Amino acid sequence: MLLLASQSPRRKALLTELGTPFITLNVDIDETHRHDEGSEDYVLRLAREKAQAGLSRQKDCIWSLGADTIVVAQSNNQSHILGKPKDYDDARRMWKLLSHQPHKVLTAVAIASETSIIDCLVDTQVWFCDLSEDRMLWYWNTGEPLDKAGGYGIQGLAGQFVKQIKGSFSAVVGLPLYETRELMKQAGIIQNER
Repeated sequence: MLLLASQSPRRKALLTELGTPFITLNVDIDETHRHDEGSEDYVLRLAREKAQAGLSRQKDCIWSLGADTIVVAQSNNQSHILGKPKDYDDARRMWKLLSHQPHKVLTAVAIASETSIIDCLVDTQVWFCDLSEDRMLWYWNTGEPLDKAGGYGIQGLAGQFVKQIKGSFSAVVGLPLYETRELMKQAGIIQNER
């Protein structure tokens, strides 16, 4: 049996599209960014730790899938990892970094079993339009940004801010379908082609 170590409705819906039965379990891990940790290492570590935490808590599962998504913006030759906004001011700060320029969305997926862990990282480039103060306040008041990395959901109302995307749309939503399916084949979860 496969365990999805997440309660994210978006990840659950995406994993359902792959047609493999699974159960879900919310896992709590320390998501603190380490001082010496690059953004790619950080998101991969979180995905691995979620997968391992799920496996240790649900003993009757053979595999546990963990995933994590972060948004990385550039400003003054410095990278900024954008998590979930704490309040409107925090969201506004993020959107000013994203407004009218490209940013990276990094999604890592890990599958753990008792004997191994495999993972992958998907890097997607997203370009936003210019966000006015009125648009930012309107979007905040919809309630959509609250639980999303970078303070936006590309599959929702924020889709109208996206001028261009280069990479995996499903990775930006929270689970890259192609890469996840390839990992599941590598792990032996998916036995045949369909």
